[in-house]
Amino acid sequence: MSGSGPNNQAVGAIPRRLFYYNAGFLWQPRLRRILALAGQQLCLGRPGPEDGVIVWGRSPYAARGEAMAARYGVPLVRLEDAFLRSIRPGRMGDAPLGLIIDPLGVHFDSAAPSALEALLARAPLDDSNLLARARDGIARIRALDLSKYNLHLSHLAPPAPGYVLVVDQTVGDASIRHSGASAARFAEMLAVAQTEHPRAPIVIKTHPETQLGLRRGHFSPADQTDRISLLTDPVSPWALLEGAVAVYTVSSQLGFEAILTGHRPRVFGQPFYAGWGLTADEFPLDRRKRSLTKTQLFAAAMILAPTWYDPCRDQLCSFEQALDQLEAEARAHREDRAGHVALGMRLWKRGRLQAVFGREKPLQFQDNPAKAVARARKTGRGLLVWAGKDPADLPPDLVIRRVEDGFLRSRGLGANLVPPLSLVTDDLGIYYNPGRESRLERLILTPLPPDARRRCEKFLAALIAARLSKYNLPGSLPDLPEGPRVLVPGQVEDDASIRLGAGSVKTNLDLLRAARSAHPKATLIYKPHPDVEAGLRPGAIAPEALHGLADIVADHADPIQLIEACDEVFTITSLLGFEALLRGKRVTCLGAPFYAGWGLTCDLGPIPARRQFAPDGHPLPRPGLLTLAHAALIAYPRYYDPVSRRPCPPEVVLHRLAAGTDAPTGFGLRLLAKLQGRFATHARFWR
Repeated sequence: MSGSGPNNQAVGAIPRRLFYYNAGFLWQPRLRRILALAGQQLCLGRPGPEDGVIVWGRSPYAARGEAMAARYGVPLVRLEDAFLRSIRPGRMGDAPLGLIIDPLGVHFDSAAPSALEALLARAPLDDSNLLARARDGIARIRALDLSKYNLHLSHLAPPAPGYVLVVDQTVGDASIRHSGASAARFAEMLAVAQTEHPRAPIVIKTHPETQLGLRRGHFSPADQTDRISLLTDPVSPWALLEGAVAVYTVSSQLGFEAILTGHRPRVFGQPFYAGWGLTADEFPLDRRKRSLTKTQLFAAAMILAPTWYDPCRDQLCSFEQALDQLEAEARAHREDRAGHVALGMRLWKRGRLQAVFGREKPLQFQDNPAKAVARARKTGRGLLVWAGKDPADLPPDLVIRRVEDGFLRSRGLGANLVPPLSLVTDDLGIYYNPGRESRLERLILTPLPPDARRRCEKFLAALIAARLSKYNLPGSLPDLPEGPRVLVPGQVEDDASIRLGAGSVKTNLDLLRAARSAHPKATLIYKPHPDVEAGLRPGAIAPEALHGLADIVADHADPIQLIEACDEVFTITSLLGFEALLRGKRVTCLGAPFYAGWGLTCDLGPIPARRQFAPDGHPLPRPGLLTLAHAALIAYPRYYDPVSRRPCPPEVVLHRLAAGTDAPTGFGLRLLAKLQGRFATHARFWR
């Protein structure tokens, strides 16, 4: 796969069988799996002439493998983490999303060229597609606030701009010694920074592992003066770099990221990014003579050199796919790290809610609002409330996230207790309530982030090709006459989207009357809502009432085939209107669903003025269909992979639904669903 491993033309082949002499390869299954997918078989014993030996970088235990490779005269392969690794350091248990598999050396050892250095020195790095990917990648990791480790807090402000940034590293780290430096180099670096910037404040950035108490750094609070401060808070590295007037480093990856932000860092070691005309090198390497741009540097280090891994689909992947996965995991970590008190959640939903929102800290479920608020205050947690069930008097000083199903949900109905694969969390309102601003509205009004157009176009093409919808129920297409056809999707009449988002038309019968009045000669196809068809929710229309209104009643029909067969969708607030927009159909709305009011639909309902005008009265720019789709399907929901049981990007859920590999509901929920159907008239007991 492009961008999922080293460029063999520049680096050389890696033996298929690799022998190891370090127990770490036994207890790190992610390493073994990535290597297996890359075509390498890990073995114990004595290597043969066609084999190789594998070690971890320059670790203290690498000497065993080095000795065996020398003894038997076979190639030595070294492993290291890729430069976008995980949320937490490996010492805290997180497995890497990518590896650099190096048959030449190791990227931080300047004593001899590494595979990455060979790419930087010799690989053709002027391909326009590669450089476009690199430019998008740089912009995207900065916009997403992602780095090698991702425990930093995006809301923490860095010091006031104008400081000189001095980057600390951990004592004894192999990247210091093997980049031609020593512990003394850090004191020298600090002294030079003070001399060269006599009036600027100096900020020393501690290493993430030092902040966590895992390893000691070279600087301590004793080094602080009136000019020098030690920054131990988990501030975003990108925000920190943007406020710096100069950057000093020995061999830290932060020096690489400094280049990406436009700095020319002063480098006191010989890391992989030094020597290419992008750094001020205190100890230059004569063999590095090529001049590169930061885009070329990124292309080699992030796209060509690493072998990236998709832990959800268990396959090698591109840099962009690995970034999609890290984005999903970072969002889950940032939103859930303080934990949640989950208020008023129904029993059958709690398992999936715990799986999605309780990875950092298990959810604390509470049914009493006062007790939930008290517990949230005591524990410093936020409140997680099912949308529409939140009491009106919740205190505004608490973080409150309203939860609802996402728009690419499952194969099966929530009313049948099929757990969702996507959930939205909204800290402002909720998407179906136009009476107040929602987080989705803000996302729709936000310009597309870097690389979002390409990603969204690809995602929509796959979604449409797979004919996926919210519930993905089986169905057929009835025989339809020729001529203009209008699809009228029925809705659940007590649904919150009707109660809060409808105009004067609030029932399915009145919807059909309005559709017939607007299209007297068209074929009207009425599609009852699946929950209504199942007898679980109100909204059924008596057959005799349909006479003269609906030409065809498409019971248990495939909604996507119906959309494809019709010219227009006429709806109050149904999600089928959004799904029709994605497929290029005309849509008329009698209510104010989230997709109405942006210039993409014919709006006959009460559209909020804030979707059209800024507070000062000026018209707002109109978002396009891609912006709407990106907000609703990619940026707004959180997705959960039931197979790997981890946060995932929307592409994984699309793959699961299209391939039919999403996890089954389970006997317990199926039995409960049948009981629910039996007692549907007593819904107040279970809804």
